[in-house]
Amino acid sequence: MIKQLFIVLAALWLVGCVDRSWRTAETHEIMPPLDFSLIDENGQAVEAEEYRGKVTLVYFGYTYCPDVCPITLARLAGTLNRLDDDVRDDIQVLFISVDPERDTPEVVKRYTNAFGPEFIGITGDLAEIDALTNRMRVTYDYEEPNQRGDYIVTHTSAVFAFDREGEARFLIRDSHPITDAVADINQLVEQGD
Repeated sequence: MIKQLFIVLAALWLVGCVDRSWRTAETHEIMPPLDFSLIDENGQAVEAEEYRGKVTLVYFGYTYCPDVCPITLARLAGTLNRLDDDVRDDIQVLFISVDPERDTPEVVKRYTNAFGPEFIGITGDLAEIDALTNRMRVTYDYEEPNQRGDYIVTHTSAVFAFDREGEARFLIRDSHPITDAVADINQLVEQGD
């Protein structure tokens, strides 16, 4: 009898752990809530609070990126396409530019439209973007311009996931299997239902 009770309690404990764990990288304890004042792809001033109510995936990049950004965003679009329509309706992806000099609202809108309706371009002035990236411990750096004035911006390729209240939950790295990202996004959406 005691052995059976122990097995039941252990099973309940494991079920409880599964509800709180992520297959990707947990960030709840180390990342601050989503908070910013920037400009959206329509040229309107926006606050992070305006994106509450949906699961929000955040990616920092720039539209002139030759490889990392388009690959990561295409992979993320493919991940979202594996979700049921009703789940996908509860998700938004904020593409936040770290190259505001070139990434005007019109440019980021054209760029994000290529990946799907869930993708929203965000830009702003450099001081505002620095405030957000410093707060979130995201680094980026401008390389020296070439003879034509073109330059590369090195940046993280992680996708940050926030719940409907703007609280950080996990991040998705390139090394995480798409199946793990799909499972975690599904779980995050279901938590708010």
